[in-house]
Amino acid sequence: MSTPNELVCFTNCFLPQEDGSLIEKDLWIDGRRGVILDAQKTFFMVKERPDKVIDLGGNILSPGLIDMQINGAYGFDFSVFDGDDEAYKTSLQDVAERIVETGVTSFVPTLITQERSLYPKILRLLRPFTTATSATVLGWHAEGPFIDMAKRGAHAPSFLVSAPEGIKSFEELYGAENLADSEDWLMSSGSQSGVRIITAAPEVNGVMSTVGELTKRGLVFSIGHSIATSDIATSAVQHGARLVTHLFNAMPQLHHRDPSIIGLLGASPHLYSPFSPITSKALYSGGVMSPIALTPMRFDSKTNIKSPVGSEALDEVETPPQTPMFKAHSSQGTSLKKTQSLAGFSLDSSEFMRPFYEMIVDGIHSHPNSVRLAYSAYPEGCILITDGERIMFKSFKKSGFVDLIHTAMKILDPNLRDGVHEWRDGKRFVKEGDKLYLEGTDTLAGSVVTLDKCVRNFTRFTGCTLAESIKCATYNPAKCLGIESKKGTLRPGADADLVVFDAQGVVQSTWVKGKRVWGRN
Repeated sequence: MSTPNELVCFTNCFLPQEDGSLIEKDLWIDGRRGVILDAQKTFFMVKERPDKVIDLGGNILSPGLIDMQINGAYGFDFSVFDGDDEAYKTSLQDVAERIVETGVTSFVPTLITQERSLYPKILRLLRPFTTATSATVLGWHAEGPFIDMAKRGAHAPSFLVSAPEGIKSFEELYGAENLADSEDWLMSSGSQSGVRIITAAPEVNGVMSTVGELTKRGLVFSIGHSIATSDIATSAVQHGARLVTHLFNAMPQLHHRDPSIIGLLGASPHLYSPFSPITSKALYSGGVMSPIALTPMRFDSKTNIKSPVGSEALDEVETPPQTPMFKAHSSQGTSLKKTQSLAGFSLDSSEFMRPFYEMIVDGIHSHPNSVRLAYSAYPEGCILITDGERIMFKSFKKSGFVDLIHTAMKILDPNLRDGVHEWRDGKRFVKEGDKLYLEGTDTLAGSVVTLDKCVRNFTRFTGCTLAESIKCATYNPAKCLGIESKKGTLRPGADADLVVFDAQGVVQSTWVKGKRVWGRN
């Protein structure tokens, strides 16, 4: 009797490709090694056929979803540590094992701004790990504390810091041993370093100088909770910033003269010299724009007098709220002055690459039109996330809304029924679909959307295909993290982390390393 080879063939299925297309094709995996196979090579060279054939009935067989920013789920908040290491690790593993029901097979736990002494205690517990039945924890995402006071949202202002000593400030706070210093960090046995992504504001004192060094160490520097001008944001990308944290949230609104961070999505790779009509030294006097400086001038040769020429497009002197052009950055200072331009940087197409950007596609954090606008501008950079800790309701701090926002992702649970639920300190919250309210109010406080729901929403908001939406939650985040040969792809040799979707994008089953770990039936 021959020994089973543990080869599995998925047939009668559609496979999402890295370019966003969808093809009808079989997929072979090695259940013993947990990897995807080259079917032709296996058949012709190894002379083996799969022992098991699974007919998927015309469904979509996708790479497992990757959530790059998640603050907690199933009653556990990654940012809360009560001193019990084992309890923390058990809760983290519980999240990893249960989240596969949403199609997520890899995720990056996010730690929001903490009291300084807590970082070394929590970060050592968030190092990469996986079990036979769980999603892979890829390390951690530090959101703060090197962020701008003006866009701190629900992050505690007393814990925000600058980086006067550059990279040393980061090492002292996070712990040098927690900062990755290797390109090959993906689940290598005995991996000790845990940081994968750091969200920081490049205008905060000392932060810009760390971008290049962090990038060299294999970290993803993400621009977020920031009021960076277009020049500063572009400079950060030039230094190596690779990502924008939750686009549209905790950043300036899009303005036509200084589009700030959002404008990076439309940045031209062909800019060889800066065009900065509003940031040159001539426009400022004590930090305030001169109206004349932006106004076209007419020269009268008879009188030798210059006078302004009316211009409807440039008559607007005052800018809308939250635009960054003429605001003082923060009490912490900035690493670039407003009068500096990009003259010291080369913006030729061989060097400048637009960053990836995250979006929370729940219909709450960003309007569907905004989602479609961003995707239309730069589809290749779009990454879907769930997140949850949000800043929309900071005016309600005294009544407990900030606490509710911090707990939103802790509540993430697709099995949680709508209705009133106990919270803490005698408070209760009301869940209506993906929305959360504090009991007794009609003010929206956040959402608890799952990543598979974001994938479905994205197709409705943008009009893209389901395969294109899936790409934004698989290949794009994997590419941003530099792990696209192992995760978020169906390439031969990649991990056999898979999700079966029906035609509507509803998860039917989830596979980790070639083994089925969750299914509807």
